[in-house]
Amino acid sequence: MLTVHNLHKSYQVGKTTYEVLKGVSLEVGKGEFVAVMGPSGSGKTTLLNCISCYIPADSGEITLGNRQLAKLDETALASVRNKQLGFVFQDFLLLDGLTVQQNILLPAIIGGTAGPAMEQRADQLCQVFGISAIREKYPAEISGGEKQRTAVARALINNPLLILADEPTGNLDSKSSRAVISSFEQAKQSLEATIFMVTHDSFAASFCDRVIILQDGVVWRVLEKGTLARTTFQDQLLDAIREGVKPMRHFS
Repeated sequence: MLTVHNLHKSYQVGKTTYEVLKGVSLEVGKGEFVAVMGPSGSGKTTLLNCISCYIPADSGEITLGNRQLAKLDETALASVRNKQLGFVFQDFLLLDGLTVQQNILLPAIIGGTAGPAMEQRADQLCQVFGISAIREKYPAEISGGEKQRTAVARALINNPLLILADEPTGNLDSKSSRAVISSFEQAKQSLEATIFMVTHDSFAASFCDRVIILQDGVVWRVLEKGTLARTTFQDQLLDAIREGVKPMRHFS
């Protein structure tokens, strides 16, 4: 599904070069729910931006399905972003002048595929995520959790290969955060969605099948949930994060 191999990315600031990704490699299989965690500056956001085709890597390979993204021109990359990737952002990014249903349909409208079939899929997604009753309401009229569930439904409208979620619970209270994670679980179980989530939230990450921890631009640890209880897995994540932060404090 998604393969990242030996990915490098640097930024030039004045005469100084900052290497952010230092040979990151990972795989995400179809139907997996995978999180990436790590301290600020570990490379999480840069990795997500490279996978989402918004910034080019310096070297390495990103393969989505059977396509190597580095070999695609800008027109093809735009098509990948619209049709094969679904995005869920921390700040929802719903359009205030559109209803819930219209917001869900937006990627199909942009991609020129809107029509009765897509409207039927939007209705199905509203049912899956429990937002049918609010589909004619506007973003200002619904709760934070409802906005985020709308954003998850929008990410799925084009039946993408992969959902990329950037801190989806970052601005939500605990109840709304749980509702969003439930939406991801429902997307995985009912729609066989594949989800790649960047998060600081150990609670959200504890629902994932696997958590990749970045530190200083490299994959430092990979934790598998397996048959562990969610709370036990969260404790393991917190222990790993604390262990990883200790060496960084020495240099601060």
